[in-house]
Amino acid sequence: MKVAVIGIGSNSVRMLMAKLDGTHAWKLRRDRIGTRLFAGLDEKKNLSGDAMAVSAGAVADFADIARFEGADEVRLFATSATRDAANQADFARLLKDRSGLDVEICSGEEEAMLSFFGATGGGDCGVIDIGGGSTEYIVGRDQDVRCAFSCQMGAVRLSAMQPIRSHADIPVVKDIARNILREKLRFHPTLSLPEKWVGTGGTFTTLAAMIKKIHWTNRTYMHGTLLTREAIEQHARLLSNMTVEQRKEIPGLQPNRADIIVHGICILLASMEELGMDEITVSEYGNMDGYIKSRFHVEGEIR
Repeated sequence: MKVAVIGIGSNSVRMLMAKLDGTHAWKLRRDRIGTRLFAGLDEKKNLSGDAMAVSAGAVADFADIARFEGADEVRLFATSATRDAANQADFARLLKDRSGLDVEICSGEEEAMLSFFGATGGGDCGVIDIGGGSTEYIVGRDQDVRCAFSCQMGAVRLSAMQPIRSHADIPVVKDIARNILREKLRFHPTLSLPEKWVGTGGTFTTLAAMIKKIHWTNRTYMHGTLLTREAIEQHARLLSNMTVEQRKEIPGLQPNRADIIVHGICILLASMEELGMDEITVSEYGNMDGYIKSRFHVEGEIR
């Protein structure tokens, strides 16, 4: 059986297509189109027509590819930007018209759990998923999740709240992120933090590519990279003093992340400081994998 899942994020639309055999799955293809849906939210929390059209077009293209390549089932889910939208019903109708798919809008907690199931291969650990509109934090062991919550801070959201023009702006953005996380942690006063942490999302894979000095398209070389707080801080200093155009010249930095990467790094550094982390391991897998694993009862990694 072939299945495809399409995820609408705040920064991009992704597709993961896999072949299922019982409780095992093998990746057939992964695709991503940068759409920046979150940027289309206005002050009244309505998505603009253009923003919805761009993401709906990407979804329709992926759905056509999946069907052409023999997918027996195609699923669609959406996260932070769609979750926040006051006109999400209009967006859902447009998606149905363009792709023929009904969209499942995940809550923050559901998104967090999907990221945990996708990014971890077992063991006691924590997961941080930095997205465009939100950041998810999850602590658990195997399929037993002890804590899962979502914070209203993502790389795109923070960039709209507070621009970073130089390294002098880094502490301001870190304080915003740290205060948001600290407020959430107030509701989990007895949470026991694990020693091992895993990071998923574009901020982590981009940092891995830059630290290893390889091109951002060499995705298989990012998984398992250990990021130290010292190395992350060095890149925060370097990138924050560059223009967006200068950042685009760095081979490890995906060009359409050049304007938001430092905000993602600020979220990571604030998280590491607040949670007492000195290092974090990069996972190439995330909520797309978690969706297939949880909805189709798949065990192990989708490789």
